[in-house]
Amino acid sequence: MAAPALTLLRRLCWRSLCEARQTQAVCIPAVHLHMTTATMQVSQKDFEKAQEQLKLLKKDPGNETKLKLYALFKQATEGPCNSPKPGMLDFVKKAKWDAWNSLGNLSQDNARQKYTELVSSLISAESAGQTKDASPKESRHGGYETIIVSTENNITKIMFNRPERKNAINHQMYREIIKALHEAGKDDSTIAVITGNGEYYTSGNDLNNFANVKPNEMEKMAKDGAELLKEFVSSFIDFPKPLIAVVNGPAIGISVTLLGLCDIVYASDRATFHTPFSQLGQSPEGCSSYLFPKIMGLAKANEMLLFNKKLTAAQAYAWGLVTEVFPDGTFQKEVWERLKAYASLPKNSLAVSKQLLRSMEKEKLHAVNSKECEVLKERWLSDECLNAIVSFFQRKSKL
Repeated sequence: MAAPALTLLRRLCWRSLCEARQTQAVCIPAVHLHMTTATMQVSQKDFEKAQEQLKLLKKDPGNETKLKLYALFKQATEGPCNSPKPGMLDFVKKAKWDAWNSLGNLSQDNARQKYTELVSSLISAESAGQTKDASPKESRHGGYETIIVSTENNITKIMFNRPERKNAINHQMYREIIKALHEAGKDDSTIAVITGNGEYYTSGNDLNNFANVKPNEMEKMAKDGAELLKEFVSSFIDFPKPLIAVVNGPAIGISVTLLGLCDIVYASDRATFHTPFSQLGQSPEGCSSYLFPKIMGLAKANEMLLFNKKLTAAQAYAWGLVTEVFPDGTFQKEVWERLKAYASLPKNSLAVSKQLLRSMEKEKLHAVNSKECEVLKERWLSDECLNAIVSFFQRKSKL
């Protein structure tokens, strides 16, 4: 039941919004008749314009935003939720009903206003992103869609670039990061940096990787996913140059576990570090089952990896996961000044020294990576994991 449920939930898309816009008549309750005709016309005109603008979006804003749009539209055109509550197993209708019902007695005028503002913010964000992408960048590497790769001052920067999805790592991003690390390992840069674009470092594995998988394809999905993950983590284990993580915001899941494979971790004081594996019916990866007990001690590693403890930046520093924490207001300036100084050091000396530090552990790390991926493949096929993911999507549907 779990896999079809995920497929159904993913089908919450533009069609339902467009159909609703085409079929629902606008209703202005009598209690709002004190407004002037001109004011109502302007409000309705803006609302209708927002509906047209919504069709111009090129990027999928994600299920959570689409649910908000659906709910606000229904509230604006029909008022408070007036339909019967769907059954628990009707995941799509239940998610939409929950979103609409959560708006309570929000007035239709306010719903129109919020709908218009939300559409405007989506259009503005997409336009800003397109302008930013179109701006010339010094030594910008092409051919990537989910990350931005650039080289400047002997530093190759690999930036997670799905800010509208909190930089969640989908299959395409996994492959692009593997490619970027391979190229950065051979280019003329002295060091490489991994960071995030926007408010998040990265929210970890995009759980939509599990969506739209047919029941008879589950085993192939798990096998292919485990192989991709193994190759992904191996690209960090084998990276030949100093690799620095610049954690600009919240980090979740694999983005946290991989920090143990980085040579330095700098964090903003607003960053957090969370590995909610057991909440999702999964298990540790990124060699964290071996490295975290070495870094922070077994008891603290257990709190993170078994019991989902979320660390502040200060706690991550105290536990040894983070090298240094900087005030968010000066984070970028201070860190990049330091990185430029590091990048001016003799390149070959740094590379040779890193290999000496890593050589005694490399074989062990590859063995741990293989074992972790093998266990994860089994976890992904378990009812426990699938039910946890369905529950996650249900929680996300609530506003």
